[in-house]
Amino acid sequence: MELELIRNFCIIAHIDHGKTTLSDRLLHMTGTVETRDMQDQLLDSMDLERERGITIKAHPVTMSYKAKDGKTYRLNLIDTPGHVDFSYEVSRSLAACEGAIVVVDAVQGVEAQTVANVHLAAKQKLTIIPVINKIDLPAANVDVVKKQIEDILQIPASEAVPCSAKMGIGIEDILEAIVTRLPHPDPKGVTRLRALVFDSVFDTYRGVVTYVRLFSGELRPGSMIQMMGTREKYECKEVGIFTPKPIKQTCLKSGYSGYVVANIKTTAEVKIGDTITDSQHPADEPLAGFQELRPMVFSGIYPIVTSDFERLKAAMGKLQLNDSAFVYQPETSVALGFGFRCGFLGLLHLEIVQERLRREYEMDIIATYPSVVYQILLTNGEIIELSNPVDLPDPSQIEEIHEPMVRAFIMAPNVNIGDMMQLVMEKRGVCTQTESLDAQRVMLTCDIPLNEILVDFNDRIKSLTRGYGSMDYEPTPYRPSDLVKMDVLVNGDPVDAFSSIVHRDKAPYRGRQLTEKLKDIIPPQLFPIPIQAAIGGKIIARETVKAMGKNVTAKCYGGDITRKRKLWDKQKEGKKRMKQIGKVNIPQEAFIEVLKS
Repeated sequence: MELELIRNFCIIAHIDHGKTTLSDRLLHMTGTVETRDMQDQLLDSMDLERERGITIKAHPVTMSYKAKDGKTYRLNLIDTPGHVDFSYEVSRSLAACEGAIVVVDAVQGVEAQTVANVHLAAKQKLTIIPVINKIDLPAANVDVVKKQIEDILQIPASEAVPCSAKMGIGIEDILEAIVTRLPHPDPKGVTRLRALVFDSVFDTYRGVVTYVRLFSGELRPGSMIQMMGTREKYECKEVGIFTPKPIKQTCLKSGYSGYVVANIKTTAEVKIGDTITDSQHPADEPLAGFQELRPMVFSGIYPIVTSDFERLKAAMGKLQLNDSAFVYQPETSVALGFGFRCGFLGLLHLEIVQERLRREYEMDIIATYPSVVYQILLTNGEIIELSNPVDLPDPSQIEEIHEPMVRAFIMAPNVNIGDMMQLVMEKRGVCTQTESLDAQRVMLTCDIPLNEILVDFNDRIKSLTRGYGSMDYEPTPYRPSDLVKMDVLVNGDPVDAFSSIVHRDKAPYRGRQLTEKLKDIIPPQLFPIPIQAAIGGKIIARETVKAMGKNVTAKCYGGDITRKRKLWDKQKEGKKRMKQIGKVNIPQEAFIEVLKS
């Protein structure tokens, strides 16, 4: 097929604005999927995606469309996630396209993630087609949304295409806009093979299946290929396209999107964003890959049954192939045994990885409290990075602790501006800018420590604004802060799984929270168990698990009271001795219960 008849594009939007429904409708309209095979969320292949109603993985698909000008076009679509944690999926999908459809909800208007994704697309110099979805809803306000598209996204409102993906209204207008407005692929005079790796999956029978977009040259089964990043060479076994099921092809040409199966065996050999070229006639320089993202949230993941360690290791290797932003390395804990220190992009990402390990690999796992990467400036001038609170050096060697910051963009109704300001202050943040988006909504720009928005920040925004608020964030430079390591001592022994780095002002509150929870969970022994939260040698919170009673005089009936007193004194001595040498075994359920919360 001629390059002029090929269009590569992706659909980007805020979470829940209808990207997946729109891609379903495009597949139906172009006849790519028969009516009898149609189902909602067709491109969301994971059970998790269907249950939560979110897209986690980007999905490529090739469609054929006969336009009004009589020509038949090949449309290569990539459906992308909308959640802030998965913006790395969006960035690599954009690198494989020439254009992007930006979907905006006609009721909710432009949201925080819409703005972030449009900036990503503009950075990649893509042609943008704005689409206003859900125009069939009674609360839809197309004129206001058009004004927001002009004011916030700086895209002319006249370019917006109104549609309803659910009802099938305006879908043909979108297809016509794709073939008339989006540019066709341009190899820029390069004839040698260059294909961008934008995703990959692990197949038990065929090994690694690599998703590629060809920018120049062609790829056939039997040819020898080379990864330009790793310099490794492989033999190409099979090539094909997605419709949306994989279909074998004799050749992939310039401008095509599809998959490549080569003799790649292990999960670590494929680097997302790498360039595939011909090993006999390699290209002069690789393609510019998508942005490399570093994990922002770290958590320890341990198998509940210690003998499952090797199974967990294999499962993580396979997961990492499908998810290049997930990183892990082995670590040990006194309380939990052998496990892994894992890095994630955010809390939803962490949740999804844990859920996939449980479901797809049937692993019973436990995760420690999430933390971020701190920079420690030592007294000798050296700077070290720290993701595990247990490894914090002695306070006498520390000059300063720097914590990662984020710039958060919070969109909320005008009436909730006070609540939002209060929430930001509570999370040690500073509001730097407030701007009105329209008569109903404002956007707050705030600088907040990443550690503070990890656990419940997004949920709090949603509950305070009754679901109308949204947030997006981007990393900003580290800042020095008054941070301390808080240990939890059970019967005088520190439990490393509960250690965390907290701000000095918030330590007493967090300490009380943890000790109260542990008090309810740790089973009572024959002696009282003190549970303490401490910073260095200073105890900041304490609870006591009361000793359980044992009636030593139960068998002693009748006779003199001195017989009973003798037994009680003996018990008192025993308890005293037990308290000195007694070990408290914290049950696995206690860890699971505390770390869950």
